[in-house]
Amino acid sequence: MEGSWLPVVVGLVGLLVGAAAGLAFRWSERSQSREPEVPTPAVSDDVAALLSALRSTSVLLGPGGEVLRATPDAYTTGLVRNGRLTHTTLNDLVAAVRADGRIRDEHLDVPRSAVPGADRLSFEVRVAPMAGGRVLLLADDQTAQRRLEEVRRDFVANVSHELKTPVGAIALLAETAADAADDPELVRRFAAKMQREAVRLSALVKEIIELSRLQAPDNEVDFVDVSVDAVVAEAVDRIRVEAESRDITVVVGGTGGLRVFGDHSLLVTAVRNLLDNALRYSENGTRVSVGVRPRDGIAEIAVVDQGPGISSENTGRVFERFFRVDPARSRETGGTGLGLSIVKHVAQNHGGEVTLWSAPGRGSTFTLRIPQAEDHGDGPAPSHDEHAPPASPAGAGGDSRDPHPAR
Repeated sequence: MEGSWLPVVVGLVGLLVGAAAGLAFRWSERSQSREPEVPTPAVSDDVAALLSALRSTSVLLGPGGEVLRATPDAYTTGLVRNGRLTHTTLNDLVAAVRADGRIRDEHLDVPRSAVPGADRLSFEVRVAPMAGGRVLLLADDQTAQRRLEEVRRDFVANVSHELKTPVGAIALLAETAADAADDPELVRRFAAKMQREAVRLSALVKEIIELSRLQAPDNEVDFVDVSVDAVVAEAVDRIRVEAESRDITVVVGGTGGLRVFGDHSLLVTAVRNLLDNALRYSENGTRVSVGVRPRDGIAEIAVVDQGPGISSENTGRVFERFFRVDPARSRETGGTGLGLSIVKHVAQNHGGEVTLWSAPGRGSTFTLRIPQAEDHGDGPAPSHDEHAPPASPAGAGGDSRDPHPAR
């Protein structure tokens, strides 16, 4: 019996050995065919704690340029998006550090967003190599200091000049009224003029304060999800009385439901200032149109008037503080020369821009462009060609001019 089981046992052992050898061969073959895994340098708790304790904005990059760790403000300032550095200048600086291993300090100005003409942020940047092919980027935001320097440089010269006019006028009128104390009719006339100058002075001071707040280094913009429809509706409501008193029709149209990420009150101020400007340069009985449309992830709010238009030599200056295309008309209508400058700074604080198309005799189109809160696509096609107004409100009439030439 024992002899008869021996061949069976030997056969089973041989079968097991063969199976094991086959499995070992297959495992070896598969192991050789796989690419070797490159270990990703981990961020230790000590390194993470150290980066969190730094006052500077910090970004730790892996060997392949991927972001291993970044402080929250690296995202809010737009330095990092989708796990990568956003700006080419930063990537070039990192590449130079990798090439020679030297620490580099640079001053860089980078755009706040991808919108052309968006405000630029100023950073003092230090890039240093670390072990394991990693690179550490430290950035100190100098934007507030830059703005403060600009405000200090321009504020005194501009404001002192502008305040002298109404203050001097009030003083002269008061002196003249005192000399005409025996003539009630002259006193009433001079008192009315003093009242107009006082109203103008009050508006000027109010807008100076608003502009200074927008340019202040500690300006805090309360960014929330904002309805563009609500912004336009409130802005139009604020100028409705003046428009009706001059028989100017305000027409609103375009794409509804757009949303942006920003400050509701500041956006209302910007759109209202554009409407105020349109009314100021429009004749009685004409029309002002407000159009809204999405374009490449941007919400465009265009205000179109039928005014006299602006010459090409002035279109580049209309957003300057205290610049007036027609100073005489501004004095008559109470314009301060700050409204469009405020619009520009509101747009920049929201990562957007304000643009102008105008031609003498063909009116003007001011377009406020703010990044949308989320991607809604390009929306429906314009009712005319791609260079038509952002919104041609239904029933607005047939204005054939092109407010958005190719740019």
